[in-house]
Amino acid sequence: MDLHKGWKTGPPHPQFELSMPSAISEISPFVDEFIERMKHYQCFHGDGSDIEVALREAIANAVVHGNHEDPNKHVHLSFRCDPSGELFFVVRDEGEGFNPEKVPDPLAPENLFAEHGRGILMMRTYMDGVHYEHGGREVHMRKKPSAKPEP
Repeated sequence: MDLHKGWKTGPPHPQFELSMPSAISEISPFVDEFIERMKHYQCFHGDGSDIEVALREAIANAVVHGNHEDPNKHVHLSFRCDPSGELFFVVRDEGEGFNPEKVPDPLAPENLFAEHGRGILMMRTYMDGVHYEHGGREVHMRKKPSAKPEP
């Protein structure tokens, strides 16, 4: 996988759009390489674990629930780093969309032992803002800058 394609840098804040095939096996290498590259930009502060978990969940939802693992469809990731240090992510699938309000509460007693259904909760836990657009085909996530380490 080559993240160089589509990676645009606008000094000193990057922004880009990338896509990957709708295959579960593509998620880890895609996210791993993205996180590693993101760490090299001055707008990024922290270890990236929260972002990594949220991105993995959003992309997995797009692959499995949005595109139904259709090999002819792709998942698209847009990233922008604001001069304030806020990071913005959009994960978009090519599926039918969904109503996030109709997703069962994973913390409800009847759902505590369910095998699925915690992805949206995890994204909301690890990011500072999460909302859906375009009929649920896009998840928009925002991460505020963490405090810069003192020298």
